Amino acid sequence: QVQLYESGGGLVQAGGSLRLSCAASGRTFSTYAMGWFRQAPGKEREFVAAISWSGGSTYYAGSVKGRFTISRDTSQNTVWLQMNSLNPEDTAVYYCATAKVNYGEGPYTTRTQYAYWGQGTQVTVSS
Repeated sequence: QVQLYESGGGLVQAGGSLRLSCAASGRTFSTYAMGWFRQAPGKEREFVAAISWSGGSTYYAGSVKGRFTISRDTSQNTVWLQMNSLNPEDTAVYYCATAKVNYGEGPYTTRTQYAYWGQGTQVTVSS
């Protein structure tokens, strides 16, 4: 059974940083792209960042580019999202996901490209 578990969320002041982690099990995650999405209250779930199966390519939403960094360690089946210069607009539940197709090419920016999702972790940025 595929499981994704996010952690690292919390409350932070504007300008602060958080590092989210996503631990995966039940699949050979080293051959699948991974992504982070977020959903704010009353809004659609939106793409944040993705990383290719090899780790050689990364993709970011325009709103987070230059502030967030996605990375992975295939030996640990873990993906991270380093979030810097946070602002209140970043407040949301953050979800990690794994792609449907292995060894595929990106950019993996749409929800339909992902097969499995974690339960989410809350990030709240106060002004």
